[in-house]
Amino acid sequence: MLLLGIDIGTSSIKVSIVDAHNKQVLASAQYPESESPIIAVKPGWAEQSPKMWWEHTKMAILKCNATGNYNPLDIQSIGIAYQMHGLVVVDKDQKILRNSIIWCDSRAVEIGNKAFAELGEEYCLQHLLNSPGNFTASKLAWIKENEPDIFEKTDKIMLPGDYISMELTGEVTASAETLSEGVFYDFVENRLSQKILNYFGFSENIIPEIREVFSVHGTLLASIAAELGLKKGIPVSYKAGDQPNNALSLNVLQPGEIAATAGTSGVIYGVSDQLIYDDESRINTFAHVNHSESERRLGALLCINGTGSMYRWMKNILGENTTYQQLNEEASHIPVGSNNLQVLPFGNGAERMLNNKLIGTQFINIDLNLHTRAHLVRATQEGIAFAFRYGFDIMKENGMNAKVIKAGRANLFLSDVFVEAFVNTIGVPLELYKNDGSVGAALGAGIGSGAFANFEEAFENTEPIKTVEPTLNTYEAEYSKWLESLKSHLSKSK
Repeated sequence: MLLLGIDIGTSSIKVSIVDAHNKQVLASAQYPESESPIIAVKPGWAEQSPKMWWEHTKMAILKCNATGNYNPLDIQSIGIAYQMHGLVVVDKDQKILRNSIIWCDSRAVEIGNKAFAELGEEYCLQHLLNSPGNFTASKLAWIKENEPDIFEKTDKIMLPGDYISMELTGEVTASAETLSEGVFYDFVENRLSQKILNYFGFSENIIPEIREVFSVHGTLLASIAAELGLKKGIPVSYKAGDQPNNALSLNVLQPGEIAATAGTSGVIYGVSDQLIYDDESRINTFAHVNHSESERRLGALLCINGTGSMYRWMKNILGENTTYQQLNEEASHIPVGSNNLQVLPFGNGAERMLNNKLIGTQFINIDLNLHTRAHLVRATQEGIAFAFRYGFDIMKENGMNAKVIKAGRANLFLSDVFVEAFVNTIGVPLELYKNDGSVGAALGAGIGSGAFANFEEAFENTEPIKTVEPTLNTYEAEYSKWLESLKSHLSKSK
């Protein structure tokens, strides 16, 4: 039995085909090879075309099929992971009404702040586990306020993975996990939040049918099956946001387990059995993939918007023909602390862990006679690691402690410089795994379709490829200096 996993990323779409029998990846493909654009009509805005995601998804599937490593008709189930918090709106004919307002868009921050105050901080934090912030519900409220003609035509709202599932199956569904990340879900009452719907003036009819994460969310349309060379009627049996899915792929499912990613954004994601929340909503709590009323499994998420996006910007500035591997090698020859050069990597929208402030990216203490491009690269990687430490301390304030952090050996975790800075700044061992969001989505499809009897079977024999222990205490002093610079800029921002 073969499983198809789709990961709808901000930069590209990744697809993998996994053999359920032995968990082997038979083919993987990314589309496009270059990074997809983010549309920014105004400062702080961020949009992408859902149709672009769909076309790229089809191209990635066809690239996998073209390898000849498997028979596409043997694929029995589909799983989808996706960039979280985006908003897709369609009319009654399932026609897209506008570009998706994606996760790093900041236009709805004030709408969310107002809702937080008027709904009451106690209700929001205890029932929703979050401030409405700039999450999906607030983005929809922005459309209602600023684009009333589009809001009037809106029949259903979706997150990015729900949209791709709709294109595959013709059905629109949601889950407690997807609704919670949009801040539509009441965890005390274990149902859709009527208070949020009433406050914003949303009809319950715009919410898709709610199903379990691991369940049939529709079956493949005959027309799409023919276009992609697949068998019609196979189910989409799993959908989850990219961070819960990353945790799943690392077998992070039980209270106290913690995962991290350093892709376009940087995330620390910890599992809890408590309805935890941060008083300032600097971290956010959503239903994990295995959450249920009878067995709580909540994912507490700390997000840094400008991680891989910051490093990509640095790479582009230094020369498009320069590879990440070259930059990592250059940075390895610079001492810890980058000779006092500091980088605050916060130039990709309002940062929730900074109370939704926009302080921008800052380069501090540049010495024109001393610092080279290698210093810039090292300082950027250290600045990102220090941002992780800042966020991890917030996690600890809210009861999330870790004996070990798990991450995939990918993106910034491919850099030995970054891994060293991350581990020694946070002070917790890091286990690195061979993992991939699309492979995690495929395994999720296997769980949802019954190919695996349980989670244990899906992840048996999963072992780290490398474990890194903290060994250098020099990073603590460098972090302290960086933290003082951050506090200074925060005091100046609105």
